[in-house]
Amino acid sequence: MKHTDGNTATSDISGSNHPLAYRNFRFYLIARLATNLAQNAMMLVIGWQAYNIARLTMDTKAAAAQLGLIGLIQFLPLFLLTPISGWVADRFDRRLIAQGTATLQLLCAGTLGIAAYEGRAGLPIIFGVAAVLGVARAFSGPALGALAPNLVPRHVFPRAIAFSSVVWQAGVIAGPALGGYAYAIKHWGAYALASILFLIGIAGLAMIGKVPQPPHDTARHPLRQMVDGLAYVKRNRLVQAAITLDLFAVLFAGTTALLPVYARDILHVGAAGLGHLAASPAIGAAVTALWFAYRPLKSEVGLKMLMAVIVFGGATIIFGATAFIPAPFAVPVALVAMMIWGSADMFSVFVRQTLVQVYTPDEMRGRVGSVSHLSISASNELGEAESGFLAALIGPAAAVIFGGAAAIMITLLWSRLYPELRLARTFDPPDMPTATT
Repeated sequence: MKHTDGNTATSDISGSNHPLAYRNFRFYLIARLATNLAQNAMMLVIGWQAYNIARLTMDTKAAAAQLGLIGLIQFLPLFLLTPISGWVADRFDRRLIAQGTATLQLLCAGTLGIAAYEGRAGLPIIFGVAAVLGVARAFSGPALGALAPNLVPRHVFPRAIAFSSVVWQAGVIAGPALGGYAYAIKHWGAYALASILFLIGIAGLAMIGKVPQPPHDTARHPLRQMVDGLAYVKRNRLVQAAITLDLFAVLFAGTTALLPVYARDILHVGAAGLGHLAASPAIGAAVTALWFAYRPLKSEVGLKMLMAVIVFGGATIIFGATAFIPAPFAVPVALVAMMIWGSADMFSVFVRQTLVQVYTPDEMRGRVGSVSHLSISASNELGEAESGFLAALIGPAAAVIFGGAAAIMITLLWSRLYPELRLARTFDPPDMPTATT
């Protein structure tokens, strides 16, 4: 198949090298930030509500296991639908797919908000909505991720992907903070806030003009096309390394699932303190994003990504160890550790997403994006399950410390198994290979 970049929806300032010069891309950033903020605000509050409800009748370890169940319930739809969602993102209008999934998530936020307002929120409704959210996110991730390169000319790809990555990660990290603070004001406040953000996201996507679809092969069977994303990741070792490193490192070192446990039963800071803990990574991520805005990353990108993941694991260990620090010092240390955690996470995600997008042909971005999104979800949702179940077995502090150490060991191993990642120098787009052979 002949490869074309498919980027004709790029009017405004066609010669500009800055992605913000393009109207469609500006509205895309607004939509992506709003929907990611909403998603992650909801997920923190869903975990907090489930943990508090469970603690009424269960001890700490058994209640932590409920957090693991929520992660598992969200991950299963993503796992099962990934081949389909990637093919859909490459075959149909990515903008309309993103609008539809945002609308479905808006309905989920409204359902939980009404239940919380009326005092009817229980574990069955929380688990049910979490499953629906898993379905929505299975389709929204590949569509939104693959949409960005279609909104700017090819020579602006790296900077556009970088902006998209930063905005996505900002939503991942800042969303829980917004959710925690809104919940501290009113139990239904986080869901009301999420609903408003989803509406903003839907409106932003509606403002994007019609985007040409990438070329697709109508001769090959859809089932064959669905597995092309996995085949491409298997062939391209750099893309494979970037995706799998994130998968395994965050799978073990993700701490957000256990923030409710730390806020309530270890640091004893309550809902307001949960907001502070969730906000700390956002501060670290914001500092990193501002640094990239003024000092773009230009050299040794792969090596620096590996170093960032090691710092991420170290910050996780420090956060876990606050369970053994005297009370007057535990909370400040925890907040600083989470700031470093957020900064390192922003750095590594920025590099990973940019490398994956730049090294993937446009007609494959939906399917490769679905594989990447599956790894993100496995590391997040399945990581929540791992954290919750491991905490039920060995205790929350030991689970967090173990996860941080595992992330460091995995990073060192990946640097040996995938020298392509360690030797990646820049974000310069390569000459794209043909997507199918």
